[in-house]
Amino acid sequence: MSSTAQDISREERDGYVGIPRHVAIIMDGNGRWARKRHLPRFAGHKAGVEAVREVVKSCGEKGVQILTLFAFSSENWRRPQKEVGLLMDLFLTALEHEIKKLHKNEVQLRIIGDTSAFPDKICKRIEQAETLTADNHQLVLNIAANYGGKWDITQAVQQLANKVQQGELTPEQINDQHIAAHLSMKDLPEPDLFIRTGGEQRISNFLIWQLAYTELYFTDVLWPDFDRNELEKALDSFASRQRRFGRTGEQVEQLKHA
Repeated sequence: MSSTAQDISREERDGYVGIPRHVAIIMDGNGRWARKRHLPRFAGHKAGVEAVREVVKSCGEKGVQILTLFAFSSENWRRPQKEVGLLMDLFLTALEHEIKKLHKNEVQLRIIGDTSAFPDKICKRIEQAETLTADNHQLVLNIAANYGGKWDITQAVQQLANKVQQGELTPEQINDQHIAAHLSMKDLPEPDLFIRTGGEQRISNFLIWQLAYTELYFTDVLWPDFDRNELEKALDSFASRQRRFGRTGEQVEQLKHA
């Protein structure tokens, strides 16, 4: 599943668009969805799990190779304690109930983020789920849990600092490729398409290194209402764009026909 030099050069050369290999989503709007229906916030989170099921299935059918979902940010611990507790319970339940279905459908599950902050029972389920699905190749599903883009870069820099301290690297040798090689998704291509539901138009500390050249798509649709048709709209928007990677549009067109 790792990106190859040939894949990257094709995209950079041709401004290649089509079905994105890697889609990243901030699933926003669960609480507002529940409030509109006079339901507790947790009802929105449960409805959001149903939307996850449909989007995972749809991405697999469309040929998306990697799907990364922002489930719980490092800032979400600031929410009311009761809501955080319910979210942890929902996370555990999803790990227990969904993993067999994911495995049956050849989905490889990965959890990215600082999982050391989670209760032991969740950490154990994460390890079991990742081990069970490790050899699946239909779709890589990354769940970002207790994740933050700043944390991701910081832990990469810490690893490089240790290498410098051990004499494996000099500070002058460190470049962007070294940092990228120590990030959470180091063996995967960076996202082609970023989607945020719920009407907000920011990336909220999500994959801030990896989104440098990602196409951004924002929708007012609340996450529990984000279905197959809404995903199609995002994919259609992506397919209509020209990816320049720092070049001019004219250069991309010239290279296409060279």
